[in-house]
This record gives sequence, structure tokens and C-alpha cells, in this order.
Amino acid sequence: MSSNQSFHALVRLLRYARGYRRRIAAAATCSIVNKLFDIAPEILIGVAIDVVVNQEDSFVAGLGFTTAREQILVLGVLTFFIWAGESLFEYLYQILWRNLAQRLQADLRQDAYEHVQRLDMGFFESRSSGQLVATMNDDVNQLERFLDGGANAMIQVGVTVVAVGAVFFVLSPLIALLAFTPIPLIVWGAFYFQRKAGPLYGEVRERVGELASRLSNNIAGIATIKSFTAERREAERLRAASEAYVEANVRAIRLSSAFIPIIRMAILAGFLATFMVGGMMALRGDLNVGAYGVLVFLTQRLLWPLTGLAQVIDLFERAMASTRRILDLLATPIRVRDNAETSLTQPVRGTVTFENLSFRYATGGAGIEGIDLEVPAGHTLALVGATGSGKSTLIKLLLRFHDPDAGLIRIDDQRIDTLSLNSLRGAIGLVSQEVYLFEGSVRDNIVYGRPDAPQAAIIEAARTAEAWDFIQALPNGLDTLVGERGVRLSGGQRQRLSLARALLKDPPILVLDEATSAVDNETEAAIQRSLSRIARGRTVIVIAHRLSTIVHADEIVVIHAGRVVERGSHETLLEENGRYAAQWRVQTGVLESAMPLV
Repeated sequence: MSSNQSFHALVRLLRYARGYRRRIAAAATCSIVNKLFDIAPEILIGVAIDVVVNQEDSFVAGLGFTTAREQILVLGVLTFFIWAGESLFEYLYQILWRNLAQRLQADLRQDAYEHVQRLDMGFFESRSSGQLVATMNDDVNQLERFLDGGANAMIQVGVTVVAVGAVFFVLSPLIALLAFTPIPLIVWGAFYFQRKAGPLYGEVRERVGELASRLSNNIAGIATIKSFTAERREAERLRAASEAYVEANVRAIRLSSAFIPIIRMAILAGFLATFMVGGMMALRGDLNVGAYGVLVFLTQRLLWPLTGLAQVIDLFERAMASTRRILDLLATPIRVRDNAETSLTQPVRGTVTFENLSFRYATGGAGIEGIDLEVPAGHTLALVGATGSGKSTLIKLLLRFHDPDAGLIRIDDQRIDTLSLNSLRGAIGLVSQEVYLFEGSVRDNIVYGRPDAPQAAIIEAARTAEAWDFIQALPNGLDTLVGERGVRLSGGQRQRLSLARALLKDPPILVLDEATSAVDNETEAAIQRSLSRIARGRTVIVIAHRLSTIVHADEIVVIHAGRVVERGSHETLLEENGRYAAQWRVQTGVLESAMPLV
């Protein structure tokens, strides 16, 4: 990342943090005052030398303190208050900067997460979850580390140059020029380092995301890794990702480590100039001895903090690389807009209409074309077809995970793109093939869509989903912990809990997306028994590969290559002897002249 990009990232960050301007100003003020107090003791040392050498003719004597004892006493009192002031403002700036860092990083992470939740599913289909976690966690932490110490250091370096420079030019313009001679070299070196280090730290952030993604994917897929005895192979792939991260850091460290030795020599040149030329001037009487002491002490105070520019810019570059990633994430456009002011008219009857609906995924050619369907309220529609034919795409569009390229969807004659997402999705219960259970108890997962549900309603939903018997057999019943992603339960148990979760929500429209494709025969039979009870009084849309589960649907629609190719009841489609009939024969054991459907 170039210096312009770093500056642009800083401007974007300040724009984002406009609500913190008072806190930033207060923290910066404390940093400035602390540094002014920090510089003062060196000046007092020079004044004290002046008192010892010149006594009644000293600078302090001119303020009305005639005796050397009074002058030393005054300097002692000033020293006490200066040290106390320095300590007080150091405490204040540390409290302010660190609290600001904590508050800002927490808000950034929260805002990023809330923004990500509002993005359409296409965003998640094109992004690695590990990259997202790295951005919302590690990148935010990089910014926190900079605000914890780097921001204060940058301010104090600037204050040191200005304040010490002012003292130098008051005492001796010639020595000031000599002392400041190395500063252009130091600043040039700092910006040269920044320009070279920016891309390196951008690469470091990318490698962190890849490493996080690898770890996340491998932990999620540990069962597959074990089943294929691929532990060693995956360990080597992780090692490669880890080594790539190390190498990216090594390149950045190699550059930053060369900065301090070079700058140290520039500082030596400035110090020697002050030491030698100032000493000669003091010997000739052209420079007060006390002033010479102040200049010698302040030369190091002026130049030495500049060596810290390497670490400060190191922190700054890491933070700005991270800030750019965070703010780019926050700037990702929300394509599915939430019309929060409009809700479905109550009570929701559940009529669903797809009108000339077309959609294509940006990442591939799959999708649907010209779909026209109507599901009357209280009816059951079954969608069947080959994998990738577009069945699940219809459901994603109904839930507005994506918006269609053409056409529209209505619920009870209301266009869903004019509704609030909360109202729309609140009317739809989804039971997916890929069941996701959250870490927590069985109860936590069932009540996920209705947290305030009473015990009786929870039990009734579990009974309807034929889950209550196995729940009672668990060690702690409803309070049994399911583990991460429900790992402590069987696939059939997870599917039944998912169904109970949807039923407790009591939606007028229920969607079953391949809900029985990955379960055993017993679970399939249980879900089939449930369907007759579940369907009463609600609209049900079923996507199924097992045709035996949808023979009683009011209408069965066969989708092929994104288009409706057959539709009708089970008996009607068998009589037509098309794709549906061919697949029915395959699944019931009559294999002759079977036309593949799935």
C-alpha cells in the first residue's frame, strides 16, 4: 500500500470515527501536554547549570530570586510540578487512547458484522469465511494496537520536533540549523520505508486471511479429513500457508530492521555538530554555559525519538492496511434493500406467486428462466428436478437472499421487494438440507426463531416434528448441549430439531428444502407423518429428491435447466410418462426406459 493509500485509509478512518472527535482531541491534547512536560526537565538542567555558574547573574535571578539558594529551591519546586504534571498527563493519555482503541475496535467489529449480515448471499458465495473472520477480528486488532501506542507516539514525535526546535532557535540559530540537518534525511527515510513497507504489509494481511481460512475450513471438515486419512496432507497445506505468512512478515521485518541503524548514524551527525560547535562557542563566550547544557541535552531529545519512527510507521502501515480492508468491507454495497416501513398485511394467508421470474448467478450460468407458478394459500407445492436445475434458487429468491434479474414474487398479492425483510422472512419457515445448529442447548436451538416461547409450545413443536421422544432420552432433555454445529446429535436428530425450530415459529409459509435427502428411513417416515399435520392451515413448498415424500402434494412441478417442464398431481404426471414418471420408476425399482430426473 502506497503512502497515498495509507493517507486515504487514515482519512476514511477519521471520517468513520467522526463521533469520536472529542475523545480523539482530548487524547491528543494530553499527549501534547505530556510531551511538553517531558521536555522541560532538560531545560531545567541547563537553567540549574546557569544558576551554579552565574549565581546572582543567572537567568532565574532576573525573575526576582536573587540568591543561588532561592534559585535552586525554585527550580526544585518547578521540577516537582513538572514531573507530577508529566505523570498525570501520561496517565490521562494512556487511559484516553486505550479506551478509545477499545471502543473504536468494538464498534468497527460490530458495524462490520451487522453490515455483513445485510449483504446478499451472493457475497458469501464469493468470499471465504476465513477471510471475513480475519478482517473482523485480526484486522480490527491491528488498528487497536496502533491506537494503543502508535497514535500517541506519532503526535509526541511531532511535538518534540516543534517544541525543541523552538528552544534551539531561541538559544542559537546556528546550532539549531546544525542539529536539524539530519531531520530531512530521517523523514525521507521514514517515508521511503513507508512506501516500501506498505505493499509488504498489505501482503501480510492477505496471508493472514488465507491462513485463517485454511484453519477454519479444516476444523469444519475434520471428519472428512479423518475419513480420508488426509491429516498429514492437510498439515502440510497448513504449513505452506503458515510459511507464506511468515515469509511475508520476514520481508517486512527485513526492511524495517534496516531503518534504525541508518537513522542512528544521522542522529550521531546532528549530536556531534551540537556538541562540538556549541562547545567551541561556549569556550569563546559566545554561548551561555547553561544554554550549551540545554542544547546538548535537547539534541538527543530532539533526534533520538525519530528512531521510533520505524516502529511507529510499522504500526501505522499495518493498521492502515487493516483499516482499508475493514472499511472496504463496510463499503460493500447492500444489493437486497430492506423496505423497513412496509409489512405483510395480517393475517397472512400464504398465497405465493412467481411471475415470469428469471435469475442468473454472477459466478456461473446456473439459474432460472421465465418461471410462472402460483401456490394457493394452504396448498402444498412440490419442486423436483436434477441437482442444479434451479429448485433451491426459487427458495432463495422467495426469501430474498437474492433479487431476481427479471420478474417478481408476490405473497398475498404484495410484492416481496416492497416489504421489510423482517416481515417477509418472519412469514416463512425454512428447513434446509444443510441443517445448522448453534452451539448451546436443544432448547436454545428450538426457540431460535421465537426466544420467548413457553415450555408448552416448545414441547408441542418437538412432538409435531417427532423429536420429543429422542429429546426426552437425552441426558438433560431440552437442556442437553448439542455441541458446535450440533455435532453431538445424529443427522436425523438435527433434522428433526430443525423442523421443530421452524414449526415453533408457526409461519404461514413453510419451505422444506431437501429436508429428507440426508436422513435415514425412520427419520424420513417421521417427517412424512409430520407433514400431514404440518400442512394444515399453511402453505408448504417442498423440494424433494425422494418422490415418495411428495406424492400427496397438491401440485408437483418438474424443473429442468431452470425452466418448468412438467406440472400436475402425482397421478397426472405418471400418466404423462415424462421425466417425473421415469424417475418414479427408478425409485420404485422399475428401471426400464428410465429418463434421468435427478
